[in-house]
Amino acid sequence: MSVPTYPSGTVRALLATPHVSEATRTAVQARLDAPAYTPQFLAPETYALLEAVADRLFPQPDRPEQPIPLAPAVDQRLTEGRADGWRYDALPPDREAYRLGLGGIQEIAQAQFQTDFTALSAEQQDAVLQVLAAATPPGKTWETLDAGRFFEEMLAELTETYYAHPLAQEEIGYVGMADLPAWTKIGLNEREEREPA
Repeated sequence: MSVPTYPSGTVRALLATPHVSEATRTAVQARLDAPAYTPQFLAPETYALLEAVADRLFPQPDRPEQPIPLAPAVDQRLTEGRADGWRYDALPPDREAYRLGLGGIQEIAQAQFQTDFTALSAEQQDAVLQVLAAATPPGKTWETLDAGRFFEEMLAELTETYYAHPLAQEEIGYVGMADLPAWTKIGLNEREEREPA
């Protein structure tokens, strides 16, 4: 029995092949075809702040016209009240953590540059996020909200969202979503015959 090889090209090229189950194809295609998003949980200005934070943590200079949207997934999850089943005891529930944490980012921007985060230059926004990541930010919010844990959780969620998108998967050559036929070679440095070298 010959094993078909992947088509040359991209993750998108795999969607039309028998390497991808219908459920996976539907999910991946939905990420590619996502319509414009209107925030439902976060207020518009807070949502714009989250978008600006995501843009600095995951700059996409190669996709200026159509960057991978990250904020919609966060807002949608918060709207639905979904969580991953655990949280640090130093953080409140996700909805409250995001509400407080994003407000705290505004406090850092105001303390450092006397203006809103979204009005700052890219370099100034990076400086604000560096202070947050170092877990030593100014502002009343951070007296009760663990800055390091909040930053870690936000960064983890944005990272997961970014790499769940087919365009990001193309960047790293990920083809694990090609789940048919089954993966049998799962050891270190093992490769299925159909995988590209």
